[in-house]
Amino acid sequence: MHIAMVSEHASPLAALGNVDAGGQNLHVAELSAALCRKGHEVTVYTRHGDPSQPARRTAPAGYEVVHVPAGPAEPVPRDELLPYMDEFGDWLHHAWSRSVPDIVHGHFWMSGLACLRGATDLGIPVTQTFHALGVVKRRHQGTADTSPARRVKLERILGTRVDRVLATCSDEVFELARMGTPHTTMSVVPCGVDLSRFTADDTGATTGAPGVPPRRQRHRIVAVGRLVPRKGFDIAIAALRDLPTTELVIAGGPRPDELADDEETSRLLRIARGHGVADRVHITGQIRRDHMPALLRSADVVACTPWYEPFGIVPLEAMASGVPVIVTAVGGLTDTVVDGVTGTLVPAQAPNALAEAASELLADPELRRAYGSAGRKRAASRYSWNRIAADTQRNYHRVLAESDEPNERVAAL
Repeated sequence: MHIAMVSEHASPLAALGNVDAGGQNLHVAELSAALCRKGHEVTVYTRHGDPSQPARRTAPAGYEVVHVPAGPAEPVPRDELLPYMDEFGDWLHHAWSRSVPDIVHGHFWMSGLACLRGATDLGIPVTQTFHALGVVKRRHQGTADTSPARRVKLERILGTRVDRVLATCSDEVFELARMGTPHTTMSVVPCGVDLSRFTADDTGATTGAPGVPPRRQRHRIVAVGRLVPRKGFDIAIAALRDLPTTELVIAGGPRPDELADDEETSRLLRIARGHGVADRVHITGQIRRDHMPALLRSADVVACTPWYEPFGIVPLEAMASGVPVIVTAVGGLTDTVVDGVTGTLVPAQAPNALAEAASELLADPELRRAYGSAGRKRAASRYSWNRIAADTQRNYHRVLAESDEPNERVAAL
């Protein structure tokens, strides 16, 4: 089957950790790779925002990445891309008119708009993964939300016009239903984890491993993600006041040599100084993907404390690494983490609750081992990329079977 993935701002080739490069990039890359392993032909379409990139490039995992000329051939902030989506969709329509894919899968709302425009009059079924919803972002960020004003309205329309929505968590299904997306056209297909990369092998647990800062305190909490306020790293910093023998390692953001000029890094360091814990906070900046498993295994606990989170890949990677997690009870995190079994759920924006949960885990090595073991088993049984690809393929099959010309397309499966 020929699958067209569309990810307008999140290239699967991008380095993770920057402001507009995170879980969606990884999701598209890993899902595309897993579908290729199942024998499918996968082409990923992303905006041509880097003049150093060729028009087409084949990734090592076998999928092809096509850089679509829409807007300037330079980086453009994600929230400023909407004016270029008609151009993006028209380019897709021209390309798909010459070589029609069996199915289209849009990632993020603007990709979905481009997919619908590109598939017009071609009879190509369109599936959609939102990754995040504007209504949720607006609820939590208020006037700080920089999304286009039309985002919520366009997402409502998109949810009713695509053939199927693949939501990443049950919380997203509820949100979409309130927006008018029919339950009958939604399925939950979460993000996955690379179980061969993220393992419970202790060989990477020493802090001398590449990319892992030397340990300076008895206990270590690790937090990973893009350096943006909603990730809640300030909550973890505040919790250190009640954890005197614990250090916090925050990984993500710009390259290490750019941290001094990064606004969010400066804000977090000011907060750390204000709480008197600056000597126990280490912000690494962007780290190499192949160093991430060792960094997670160097932790006694991995903390993920966002205000809201559509899915949350980091806790899943920590669980696969056999490390206990503490996460805020928001969004997809309530699906992934089983409270009291694989980790602890705490209220959002509650540093005292985080400190209390961390104190309990840090004082009990046996409990940490039990959570870590259960987390690994849960990751392996539910969240392998092969399982996620199988779930996705099953939904593709369902959409094709419901299309106007099912026989030819289903035979391609």
